[in-house]
Amino acid sequence: MVKRFTILLLLCSLAFASSSEEGAIRRVLDDQVRAWNAHDLRGYMQGYWNSSELTFYSGGTVTRGWQPTLERYQKRYQGEGREMGALDFEILEVHVFSSDSAVVYGKWHLRMSDGKEPHGLFTLVLRRMPDGWRIVHDHTSAE
Repeated sequence: MVKRFTILLLLCSLAFASSSEEGAIRRVLDDQVRAWNAHDLRGYMQGYWNSSELTFYSGGTVTRGWQPTLERYQKRYQGEGREMGALDFEILEVHVFSSDSAVVYGKWHLRMSDGKEPHGLFTLVLRRMPDGWRIVHDHTSAE
C-alpha cells in the first residue's frame, strides 16, 4: 500500500511539474508575441537562446547564432519598405520531455496593413537555461 501511494505521489508531482513547465514555456511565447506587436525585435529575441549555437531554419536557409537571427528578422521585417504586422501564435502541442527540454508545435499568423496575411507552421526546441526557457532551435515554414 505504501509503495503504491509513493508511486502515485511521484506520478502526480511529475504531472504537476510538466504542467508548470508548460505554463512557463507558453509565457515565453506570449512574451514574444507582445514584443513583436510592440515592434520590439530585441524583446522578441529574448525568447531565443543568446548563443552562436542557436539555429533557425526557414525558407530553405539555415541561420546560426542569435545575432544573425536578429539581423535576419530586422532585414525581413524592419528593412526599407517592410513592416512587422500583427503576430498571433496558435500553440498546437507542448511536449515537456524533461525538466530542461521541450518541443512546441504551432502555427504563426501575421496581419499586414495591406491586408495580406502570411502564415505557416513552426517547431521549436526549447531548453531551460539559468534565466528560464529559451528557444534553441526554430524551424518555421510559410504556407
